[in-house]
Amino acid sequence: MLTVFGTVALDTTRTPFHTVERTLGGTATFASIAASNYVPTSIVGIVGNDFPASYMEILKNRLDIRGLSISETEKTFHYDSSFGYDLYKRTTNKTELNVISNYQFKVPKAFVDSEYVYLANNDPVQNMNLLNQVSHPKLVICDTMDFWILNKRDEVIKMINNVDGIILNESEARLLFKENSILKCARLLVSNGPSFALINKGENGSLLFYDNEFYPIPGYPTETIKDPTGAGDSFGGAFMGHLCTQGQINSKSLKNAMIHGNIMGSFAIEDYGIQRLVNIGNKDIKQRHEKYKEILSL
Repeated sequence: MLTVFGTVALDTTRTPFHTVERTLGGTATFASIAASNYVPTSIVGIVGNDFPASYMEILKNRLDIRGLSISETEKTFHYDSSFGYDLYKRTTNKTELNVISNYQFKVPKAFVDSEYVYLANNDPVQNMNLLNQVSHPKLVICDTMDFWILNKRDEVIKMINNVDGIILNESEARLLFKENSILKCARLLVSNGPSFALINKGENGSLLFYDNEFYPIPGYPTETIKDPTGAGDSFGGAFMGHLCTQGQINSKSLKNAMIHGNIMGSFAIEDYGIQRLVNIGNKDIKQRHEKYKEILSL
């Protein structure tokens, strides 16, 4: 079983072309929906009293939601951000932690024996609290973002020390270590405990550092880009989901998982919020995977 922990949010995303307000988002939402295309996936998180029933139904149709709590007194986590015309650099307008600010997450008994755990971008202290409640996971991967690096850097480092792999983007890697070279950042990440580090580079693909070797994988070429929100989380969920099906960690399985991560990220950006992710199936993934293999062949 794969258990994904992180935020379930109401996202407001502003671009020069369109604005969506309080649509279903959150790191755990994107990651778990992406992962569910590969393995049965459970989600652990909390939403507030303003969380629409229609959104809950979407999650229920794709995931095991027994670990999703509902607060009767507080509002759902809300993230408001803007993109410029290049739809690349994100500006955070507002981060309202709301229900997640002081919540003590509990892992349902049914999830305690989860073999695979994905700690999506969330408070590193809460991530570690959840990880300590899981008995003996075979594989744990985490993510983080600039907000936590700036406000809880020491806790982020402690979290990295306790996982098998970490995924983050290049600006976050540079911010974490105050280094310009992402290659040096990747080495520093692995020196803190994980066996591999994966750095996302947006449309330029991703970079894996494993067993003292670097493996770059180009991004999947996508003509339609509407909303980059959740692309990295979708990458992480698909990466983890595919890796769960491989049974072993080596350079081949990690590179194949990267390809699936890039594919799912390419789907995510083609519409606003999770709209594209919930409207794809195995056939769509297979077609894009076949095309990807053509691109990568010499």
